[in-house]
Formats: sequence, structure tokens, C-alpha cells
Amino acid sequence: MQLFVREMDDRWATELLHWTYSAPYDFYNNELSSETLKEILDNSYQAIVNDNEELIGYFCTGISAQVPSGHEVDAYLENGIDIGIGLKPDLTGKGFGTEFFSFIVSHVQQTTHAPLRLTVAKFNTRAIHLYEKLGFEKKLEFKHQAIRFITMLKE
Repeated sequence: MQLFVREMDDRWATELLHWTYSAPYDFYNNELSSETLKEILDNSYQAIVNDNEELIGYFCTGISAQVPSGHEVDAYLENGIDIGIGLKPDLTGKGFGTEFFSFIVSHVQQTTHAPLRLTVAKFNTRAIHLYEKLGFEKKLEFKHQAIRFITMLKE
């Protein structure tokens, strides 16, 4: 499958806000509201589409990819470009993650030579394994509400 980056629009933002993941990944579910729609459309979110211009995922960079409590423990002091991602629920757990995330990393690295950083829920071992496979290393662990998070860095 060939992937493309597109500017996020109302249609794709609304679609991804309706995505529902099964437990324990339901932590990543969102609610469609004017606030969440505004967050996606007014910030650094980009759509990832396939050859048929169907939304298969998205990514964001910068503060949109950070967990607020991470600032309390200086998780984001080091230089780096923060990346957040989301893959359409029916594509998860099917071996597509490497291609999807490699595409995003390659796209972001075309515009910067800074280290890449991501923040992942500690329970998400499937994602952590993928990130380690692509050269990210665990750096810091912190708690936000009831969830433990790990920052990971790719130099």
C-alpha cells in the first residue's frame, strides 16, 4: 500500500474522532466535540491516506504530541521533535505498524535533523516493541492521571 501525507481537513478529523479501539487500547478513544475538532484542525495534525485517499492514520508533532504531566517532570526539556501517531483501529495488530510508522519517521526526518521523541502509554507493549525496532530508546517514565507513560528518543 502506498501512503501519502495530506493536510488534515474536517472530514478526516471527524472520522478519526469516531474511531474506537478495543480494550486496553480504548484509552486512545476520543470524543467528537467542537474542542477536539478544533484541537486537531488548529494544530500540527496531518492525515495519512492510501492510494484511494482513504484515511488510514494520522500524526502530529510538537506540543500536540506531548502529555501535559510530562512537563512537570521535565520530560520535554531535551531538544527533539515530538511525534504522536494514530492508526485506524481495524488496521492495528496486523503487522502494518512498521510500514506506517517508518513512513511517518521518514517524512518528519526530511524536514529536521533533530532527535525524534515520542510518548507512549507503558501498557502499550505492542507499540513500544515497534518503536524499539525502529531505533527509539526508552528515556523517562512518568504518570499522568492513572496511566504510566514512557518517553522514547531516536537520535
